[in-house]
Amino acid sequence: MMKNIFGLVLLFLVSTTSWSQNELSLADAVSQQYRKFYPEHIVGFKWIPGTNMYSNIEGYMTVDIHDSKGVGLEKISIQALNDACGTTFPYIANVDWINSEEFYLFDGKSYFKYNWKTKKGKRIAKANFDFENEQIQIETGNVAHTHENNLFVTNETATINVTDFDDPNIVSGQAIARSEFGITNGIFWSPKGNKLAFYQKDESNVGDYPLLDISQTPGKLISIKYPMAGQGSEKAKVGVFDVASKKVLYLEFKGGKEHYYTNVSWTPDEKKILVAELNREQNHMHLNVYDAQTGKFLETLFEEKHEKYVEPEHPAFFLPENASKFVWVTEKDGFNNLYLFDMQSKKETQLTKNRWVVKEVLEVTSKGAYFTGTGEDPKATHLFYVDFNGKQTQLTSQSGTHSVVLNLEKGLIFDQFSDINTPNVAQIINTKGKVMKELVRAKNPFETFKITMGKAEYGWIKAKDETSLAYRLIKPSNFDESKKYPVLVYVYGGPHAQLITDSWLGGASLWMYWMAEQGYLVFTVDGRGSANRGRDFENVIHRNLGKHEIEDQMSGVKFLKSLPYVDDSRMAVHGWSFGGYMTISMMLKKAGVFNVGVAGGPVTDWAYYEVMYGERYMDMPEENPEGYEETALRNHVDKLEGKLMLIHGTADNVVVMQHSLDLIKNFIDKGKQVDFFPYPMHEHNVYGKDRIHLMTKVLEYIINNNK
Repeated sequence: MMKNIFGLVLLFLVSTTSWSQNELSLADAVSQQYRKFYPEHIVGFKWIPGTNMYSNIEGYMTVDIHDSKGVGLEKISIQALNDACGTTFPYIANVDWINSEEFYLFDGKSYFKYNWKTKKGKRIAKANFDFENEQIQIETGNVAHTHENNLFVTNETATINVTDFDDPNIVSGQAIARSEFGITNGIFWSPKGNKLAFYQKDESNVGDYPLLDISQTPGKLISIKYPMAGQGSEKAKVGVFDVASKKVLYLEFKGGKEHYYTNVSWTPDEKKILVAELNREQNHMHLNVYDAQTGKFLETLFEEKHEKYVEPEHPAFFLPENASKFVWVTEKDGFNNLYLFDMQSKKETQLTKNRWVVKEVLEVTSKGAYFTGTGEDPKATHLFYVDFNGKQTQLTSQSGTHSVVLNLEKGLIFDQFSDINTPNVAQIINTKGKVMKELVRAKNPFETFKITMGKAEYGWIKAKDETSLAYRLIKPSNFDESKKYPVLVYVYGGPHAQLITDSWLGGASLWMYWMAEQGYLVFTVDGRGSANRGRDFENVIHRNLGKHEIEDQMSGVKFLKSLPYVDDSRMAVHGWSFGGYMTISMMLKKAGVFNVGVAGGPVTDWAYYEVMYGERYMDMPEENPEGYEETALRNHVDKLEGKLMLIHGTADNVVVMQHSLDLIKNFIDKGKQVDFFPYPMHEHNVYGKDRIHLMTKVLEYIINNNK
């Protein structure tokens, strides 16, 4: 009798355990991927200068200080910081260490200095308006920042106008060229903080583009500057502000008025500035040197040409205290590799000869360079070191995607990584790659919350030309190989994006796993044109965007059709931005393959897209009329089969809504029915709580129409 009771209890426990599994809601999939379901990880890691200690931010409410073995030494609460600094920090997002005792904090309006040993803080910079695009110079505490179209420097005693232009077409201190060419900001402090270089653009020749603000009655015009392909572009300058004299000079550029200027780099002695100048055609680059004291052009160090395009994206990385030698990144041999250049002898030495991509240079020493790259697996990110004799060492041995912070003075490296099977590991390694201390080994958050999850399969397929392409296929948790499943193909397909990575969830959005639980297979392939596969893999798309990208997606479809459990009569496609362009392209140019498509923020005519990106990949419209004609989707609307929905933010300033409206007009002209859904006042992406509405709209439309 007791055995029977034990058996019943065991059966009850097993049953309740299975019942306690939770289904993932779409709302949680959209809003909680990087919150509730984000694996345990260390946030805001910073090495403390001159020590083997580090800080991190806990819950955005405390600054925690540890030794290199992870032992806690101090916990500084947000309340303690508020009391010491006399302000109210809404949260702690970041700290910038000055020395072993002091760090900077920013509350959105002012900068503060706090000493964790004395527990004292003080305000060091406050302007009469909110800081924008702020960059603090660690040694001096001077803060460069913008307000509207002008640039300022603020310190403990004053706010100085670096520029004072009434003309709104003249914009200083902000990123130029619509953030192409690796440009992420417009402010460049010199190494010791005595001078400040900055971008300035004149947008007088750039067309005005109207956006509608519906929050007012009547609605109000928001006019933005938007340079469309083949039309007037901005004129760029680089200014230099001397902090002591408070004077500004401009580098004397000799090139065309609409040339691009990128990779701004200071020499360690603050005497010279290097700038990469690229012609508007984007096929010829000069690396030029300018005198930072006078602005005069001194010399061209070298040039780089390519019949398709050249894309400089990295500054010069000078050796410490050496104003002559620097490390340069270029893909002129087909892949991003490192070169050592000597400005005096003009000698160039290729340091790495990898057939894979260097991603970022982290630090250059007097003997070599630390950098990240893919290694042999293009889905991965690893840390490497190369000395100036060309000997290269991989310092991260575990598979996956690694993010590192260097402390070379103490021979230590913070390494945080994940792979498709590992939620997250944070550890301290030494400069030989040996693990010194494991700080975090995260558990699977979906197991912790007992969430029912499908599984992803990863592999490689062949393109039409036999190029290997990475794919990801997400299956439902109750997958049955004897059944037939509908498929959602999620696509991007364009440059500078990689959808499949060797990281937790493989780069997938959590809503894809929700969709799998609705009885779908969710498939993605990174085709030619996408990132981290080298120059030729990307630039094959030149002058005819969509051609090879669609071929590669069709290779993916061919692979899907070879699987016995795929219902190829129920296939759908969805993508955003370039992925929106691809979605519509496949619905039109491969009509009948997909029953339903949802295109978000889609490009529909490259003549409507911005100069910097569009002309790199398509050339100017007058240079490539056949390419622009073929890629303009209005010319293919009569081929539509199936259901198609276009989605667009009404305040989209990246892919303006003219793309969708023009295409819809042409569908109407041809008597073709399509659906359209606007997101009022959203820009290129839909964020916040409305993103739940967006993904519900997208996925319900697919499920309801993929029959």
